[in-house]
Amino acid sequence: MKTVGASVRWVLAGRGATAATLQTLLTKILILAANTCTGAITARILGPDGRGEQAAIALWPQFLAFTMTLGLPIALRYYLKRNPEQESEIFSATLVLGTILGIVAAIAGILFIPQWLTQYSPEVIRYAQWFMVLSPIIMLTTIYTAALEADYNFKTANQAQYLQPLTTLAILTGLAVSGNLTPFTAVIAYAFPSLPIFFWLSRCVWQRFRPRLDGLRKSYQRLVSYGLRAYGIDLIGTLSVQVDQALVINLLAPEAMGKYVISLSLSRMLNLFQHSIVTVLLPKTAARPIAEVVAVTGMAARISTALTTMAAAILFIVGPMLLNLLYGAEFMGAVPVFRILVVMTVVDGSVWILAQAFMALGRPGTVTLLQTIGLGLSVPFLLLLVPRLGLQGAGWALLCSTVVRLLFVLACYPLVLKVRPPSLLAKRSDFYILKQKMVHRT
Repeated sequence: MKTVGASVRWVLAGRGATAATLQTLLTKILILAANTCTGAITARILGPDGRGEQAAIALWPQFLAFTMTLGLPIALRYYLKRNPEQESEIFSATLVLGTILGIVAAIAGILFIPQWLTQYSPEVIRYAQWFMVLSPIIMLTTIYTAALEADYNFKTANQAQYLQPLTTLAILTGLAVSGNLTPFTAVIAYAFPSLPIFFWLSRCVWQRFRPRLDGLRKSYQRLVSYGLRAYGIDLIGTLSVQVDQALVINLLAPEAMGKYVISLSLSRMLNLFQHSIVTVLLPKTAARPIAEVVAVTGMAARISTALTTMAAAILFIVGPMLLNLLYGAEFMGAVPVFRILVVMTVVDGSVWILAQAFMALGRPGTVTLLQTIGLGLSVPFLLLLVPRLGLQGAGWALLCSTVVRLLFVLACYPLVLKVRPPSLLAKRSDFYILKQKMVHRT
């Protein structure tokens, strides 16, 4: 019993790479459960039309904030690990730059939204514009999380991530029971918890890094230099997750948009393990020897791909039952695109794990260029296939562009790093090493 208790305490409070990965995985599971419940509530009460309107309002603050990061979160992680003696200056410079970029994102959204949401009512457009005030908060929260993860404080970072959907679930439940759940109030339920969490994280990181405004010129230069080279990775990450929704909003009616959002959300439950690894991998491998970085990245990619593929096979079969059970018969038309997105999610997770080796070795620019080419294909694919195939066209467009990105990342290993790309076929030794790390709690 003591051994079990010690193991639980190690998982919940340990600071090693394996413990941090397990903490993040548990957090992702909790977030997934909460998001599944919130999605079921909004889908059943609002229906496909209302769910599509909710997505049209809620998408833009996060989407535009993430597209305006200029790679700052990645650069912050890298330099906090590489130059810990200058952590206050590095964090302070990131804070100033992030605030400016968040304000720019908010202004851009307010001006852009009316030009894009032409299929939606003036009321939906107005609400979407008002919610752009959240962009600076989202930007700074992302920076705070990056700083905590670089400091290996995954406990606080994970708490912030799961408290938001749990609070949202409580608010949505109250709105549903009282009969006050509308697309607008649903967005408020998702947005409101971000405010107290933002102030709590502000207090945590300010006490830890002691930001100041003087002597930051060198830090600005470092962050911008690395950040711009890494920006493509950051931007591609955002676009690969949300550019399809941004385009589909303009190409499909609200009802079809609602079905697409639900199928995308359900398929992405497969990202649990892969995202947990990505969160920990860069702080673990930053600025280490190339052989070590490639070896660790390869093992992480093989284990996560094997586990995710097994889960995908199950989800491929039971997915239609889940759609009907969670969201209702109105959403059963999303089954075909859901199955395509399941395959896409497995491939996408492998791409992001493999890309971490280049980030850790200070070579973000090459991966940025190559992945930009791959992602750039998704836009013409979406514009070509969605009008012809509807929801399934969106799924096929994302799958094709993701496969191209995987091929590009694999090609980067011999061309840029001069090493063989890691195999994605899991070995027995990979799971043995993982078991040993868990036994020794490293």
